[in-house]
Amino acid sequence: MTAHKPRFFDDVTYMRIAIDEARAALATGDVPVGAVAVRNGEVIGRGRNRREADGDPTAHAEILALRQAAQAVGEWRLEEVTLYCTLEPCCMCAGAMVQARLRRLVYGALDPKAGCAGSVMDVLRQPKFNHCVDVYAGVLADECAALLDDFFKSLR
Repeated sequence: MTAHKPRFFDDVTYMRIAIDEARAALATGDVPVGAVAVRNGEVIGRGRNRREADGDPTAHAEILALRQAAQAVGEWRLEEVTLYCTLEPCCMCAGAMVQARLRRLVYGALDPKAGCAGSVMDVLRQPKFNHCVDVYAGVLADECAALLDDFFKSLR
């Protein structure tokens, strides 16, 4: 596995787009999580949580962005793609990233209850799998976490 150095300016720019997607999820009552897939400096997939809107337990932001990216690329292998997510991915989403052969994940807020990019477990860098994903955590973490905190406070 080749290590890819973080490109902070690009990472912040694309994470801001993911944050916009997360904000859009609020309009449908969904947890504000957003994701953006980027290849060669071009956004090729976008997603926001749509579980409530679609009544679909798999309608996570990451899954939707990966689906769009695969359509844009024309195949399921996303070896040249970076995915930007506002929240550390769950087990399902992390597994999909491994299966897609995603090159790189950049995420904002940690998820100490369900995160599978290092918090609860590390699916993305499991050496027994046939692929590992380069992971960079904490980009605009405070802003990403504030969206989630505000959402859950409004429910109480």
